[in-house]
Amino acid sequence: MKKSEKRWLWISLGFSLIVLVGILFFTIDASTFTLLRNTDPTFFILALLIHILALVFWGLRVKFMSWGLGYRVPFLQCFNLVLANLLVAAITPSQAGGEPVRVHELYKAGVKVGDATAIVITERILDGFVLGLGGAFFMLVLGSIWQQLGSIYSYFMYASWIFITVIVVLFLYSVKNPDILKKFLLRIVRYVAKLMGKTRMEKYEQAVDREVDNFHNTLAMFIIQGKKGLFLGLICTAAFWFLESVIVSLILLGLGQPPIYVESLVIQLIIAVIMMIPLTPGGSGIAEILFTSMYSIFIPTSLIGIVVVLWRSILFYSNIFLGLLGSLVIVRREAKGRDADR
Repeated sequence: MKKSEKRWLWISLGFSLIVLVGILFFTIDASTFTLLRNTDPTFFILALLIHILALVFWGLRVKFMSWGLGYRVPFLQCFNLVLANLLVAAITPSQAGGEPVRVHELYKAGVKVGDATAIVITERILDGFVLGLGGAFFMLVLGSIWQQLGSIYSYFMYASWIFITVIVVLFLYSVKNPDILKKFLLRIVRYVAKLMGKTRMEKYEQAVDREVDNFHNTLAMFIIQGKKGLFLGLICTAAFWFLESVIVSLILLGLGQPPIYVESLVIQLIIAVIMMIPLTPGGSGIAEILFTSMYSIFIPTSLIGIVVVLWRSILFYSNIFLGLLGSLVIVRREAKGRDADR
């Protein structure tokens, strides 16, 4: 791991730990230890296994979408690129920072750069579609739970749902009209080049033109011949988000508390949207505060600190460990490749 990456990792861990300590300080009381007598660690282990199963569905999504474009990427390689992606996501602002890792690993598996980029971007579109559809469902069907969360979160969810919907629509429009996407990317490239003091732009403009064409052709292939892969990817996306939302209820069962499956779906939807905003590395600190403020409506105050620690241990700290394992596999593979070339 590079020195800068280590620094960001420690910053991310520091943010999270400071907030967690603060939450525990203000929530733990005498009744906390009484409630902890009913603890059943089996449910915590099950929650971790459910999280790993969700990551398995993520790996299957990558595999199915690659298969839809005619590539045969082994599942273990798809699963490992998901794991390696977790480490980068934990040390970059927002949890959606591991895309370059997934593109690189797909390229190493024989997928063209344009196709790999299209797969990874389409993954995010599927995430947006599932979250947007879930938001619409909850807004229309579960109005009473919105009222329990309060008007601030309700308004934020409305705004987030509209934002996701607009982004998806604009994306689909740019896919249909690739020249618009080219103009947009060229403006960004020229602006960045100007800041860096570069004047010769032909190489970069040609690269943008070429990759946008490849990307557009790939998405056309998804629509024309990769529909099955896209549909299976959508199923895996829905399974991923559903399993992640179940984890809190399993933690509560482990603490001897009743589960809150439906409420958790609503809250996790809000947290997932906010965590995509680049505020802190890995969303650390932000996730803990959001979790505490929203779940405190349904969970006893004396237990909320324990729950948030267990939740972050499963969805954040375990991700760092799993990400290190995935990155180690990649480093060893690259080292063997260099030795073979000598």
